[in-house]
Amino acid sequence: MGQKINPLGFRLGTTQSHHSFWFAQPKSFSADLQEDAKIRDCIKNYVKKNMRISSGFEGIARIGIQKRVDLIQVIIHIGFPNLLMEGRTRGIAELQMNVQKELNSVTRRLNIAITRVEKPYGQPNILAEYIALQLKNRVSFRKAMKKAIELTEQTDTKGIQIQIAGRIDGKEIARVEWIREGRVPLQTIRAKIDYCSYTVRTIYGVLGIKIWIFVDEE
Repeated sequence: MGQKINPLGFRLGTTQSHHSFWFAQPKSFSADLQEDAKIRDCIKNYVKKNMRISSGFEGIARIGIQKRVDLIQVIIHIGFPNLLMEGRTRGIAELQMNVQKELNSVTRRLNIAITRVEKPYGQPNILAEYIALQLKNRVSFRKAMKKAIELTEQTDTKGIQIQIAGRIDGKEIARVEWIREGRVPLQTIRAKIDYCSYTVRTIYGVLGIKIWIFVDEE
């Protein structure tokens, strides 16, 4: 059968670049990798906890991490910055404190910057969150997918494919449903494709959402 590969890893060095940017000795590599995961989880949890009031919608497109000897630079690409900006400086300072506590490293400073994403609904992560929110509110999955595709079409992308797998609509038998609009050339390495997989916990079980967005061709 067709062997599936993560489209981001497949295109590293041509249209994709790494989200984490650092160099480590083989011995300390795994520790650094876990540290990255910790930073990302910490930021996501903080945003989730503080956004519970507004919409239950994080809107983080991706988190980039760059490490130097004495500095960890974290760049949060966020779709709707006003979520984090209500008490702007206080919010970021508090987040920085939280992450620093989680890392407990004395030698390195932590610096968090926030960048706004131009077209939030052109980002697969934000779309996946949108769909997850709909599915949790018992909206039919086809309706949620179609709405997501409509949102994406406004951001002039060339194609999108959405796949939802699991106990859809609470049926006993798990199945996979997918929908595609435009073209999504996964075989072409030149094609810049954004991809994300997202897990959503509903009352009747766990659903997996995968989204491929064909941005443009180089």
